[in-house]
Amino acid sequence: MANPRSRHRKSNLPSTAKGERIYAIGDIHGRYDLLRQILKSIEQFNRGLPSPEKLHVVLLGDVVDRGPASAQLLQFLRDWAANTEGQVMLQGNHEELMLKVHAGERRLLRSWLQVGGRETLESFGLTVPGSGEPIPPRFMADIAAAIPKATIDFVNRWPTVARSGDYFFCHAGVRPGVELARQAKTDLMWIRSEFLNSDRDHGAVIVHGHSISAEAETRHNRIGIDTGAYRTGVLTALYLDGAEREFIVTEPATEAVAIAQAQ
Repeated sequence: MANPRSRHRKSNLPSTAKGERIYAIGDIHGRYDLLRQILKSIEQFNRGLPSPEKLHVVLLGDVVDRGPASAQLLQFLRDWAANTEGQVMLQGNHEELMLKVHAGERRLLRSWLQVGGRETLESFGLTVPGSGEPIPPRFMADIAAAIPKATIDFVNRWPTVARSGDYFFCHAGVRPGVELARQAKTDLMWIRSEFLNSDRDHGAVIVHGHSISAEAETRHNRIGIDTGAYRTGVLTALYLDGAEREFIVTEPATEAVAIAQAQ
């Protein structure tokens, strides 16, 4: 671990709002083990720093699906939010799919199952039909009964965006050329190539997940921190405090944490 007291302020970088320290965490996708690991690492990292006026942990969406422990994750987040302050959970496209299926949109069920909904439902104790098997008539009712209403209400309250100073947080990205205040929810949750390939100034540095990369991507207009945790074991967090930046990364081979100076 780098010595926090030896870091130098980078005056050429964008800045958080005055007094705000942010830890943004990329797509967790059912990996409760990795979330607990990175939160412990954030806690250790934070001990070496002076106390900020405000501290926030921002989850960038796609907490559910693909990995094995979505139910456990959601219960943990409910308890965490009820007992401490400063968390910001943003909705991703996988939360949107879960909420719509739970609300009765049967047409989305097969699509959701194919992109990780199966693992989520199994984590809530449901037996899910195979890809070639018919869906039982009562299966939608079983889903509504299996996922507690309190959990659904909790996720429904998650916003789609957050901002601190020169940083704008969302799940997938933004539509280039559209003001941040006028971004469509669909783009905030689903956009890829138009955003990833854009060199435009978006009005803030966009901190996002959704699009997997081997390691965190830092561009002049965006920072992507989805490192495919559900299959790689690498969950990435971004530390922001004023003009300072660092990455906190889980390393699956040793279950240690490496802190790499952000470029």
